[in-house]
Amino acid sequence: MKRIIPIGLSVLFLATGCMDNDTATNERERIQNQLDPNKEAPADNDSNNRLGYVRYSKEQIDNDKEKQHSIRIDRTKMADMITRSMLRSDAFKEAATLVTDEEVLIAYEKADDFDKEKASQMAEKTAASILPRYFNIYSTDNTNLINDIQSLHNSTTTEDDYDNTINNIIKEMKNSK
Repeated sequence: MKRIIPIGLSVLFLATGCMDNDTATNERERIQNQLDPNKEAPADNDSNNRLGYVRYSKEQIDNDKEKQHSIRIDRTKMADMITRSMLRSDAFKEAATLVTDEEVLIAYEKADDFDKEKASQMAEKTAASILPRYFNIYSTDNTNLINDIQSLHNSTTTEDDYDNTINNIIKEMKNSK
């Protein structure tokens, strides 16, 4: 009888230890599944309120594919965000924004009672707060340039006269300051 009790306790401890290990493994797998960035978030969650987080191990990344992976910015959405953010201020009546691969061109009509220099700074800081730092940002209160910027809305960076047109608009923006 005295030998049965230690053997029984040993079996009980082993079984309990294995159960805890299985539970910990299952918990880790559950968390990894939740953190999978390729998995869609539940529809009832508002994605604007969610935090962004991903975690990978070296083994999870196919480096051959990663070398071909590029970061892309939706230029139209960026231009939309900049323009909408500007128009939330009482400083602007109208704004047009063009985001290229390197530049941001902003033409606007400022409120009559707002300082020209402050409006220019506000427009440029708004763009700088939304886009990566490598963008060159140009702004003007010359409302005639709104149509020039608009004329490029269907252009691509590969068109023949694209660079020349952008440079001419930038030159006009600088002259209007």
